[in-house]
Amino acid sequence: QVRLVESGGGLVQPGGSLNLSCAASGSIAYINTMNWYRQAPGKQRELVAAITSPGSADYADSVKGRFTISRDNAKNTVYLQMNSLKPEDTAVYYCYADVRARYSYHYSEVWGQGTLVTVSS
Repeated sequence: QVRLVESGGGLVQPGGSLNLSCAASGSIAYINTMNWYRQAPGKQRELVAAITSPGSADYADSVKGRFTISRDNAKNTVYLQMNSLKPEDTAVYYCYADVRARYSYHYSEVWGQGTLVTVSS
């Protein structure tokens, strides 16, 4: 069974930075896309950033130029560097991975438990 564990959330002042990490563990053969989503109170979950295995990245318009997604395939880990944070970035951030487990031909969607990011003075 594959698990995703996020870390790096916390409280930061507006204009500050945080770096989120998400490590996948378990019986993994291959990870296709790895994404970061977020869900603010009273709002729907939204895609923040996505990155393919070769490293092609895409971002929501609201975070372009401020957030950077990256991954280390050897460590099965994805990162989200968040700079120039705004109060509206406050949300629970979730990691997602499209994973093929060993001895399987199928891909499964795996979610992390979420990490809270609060941007406030």
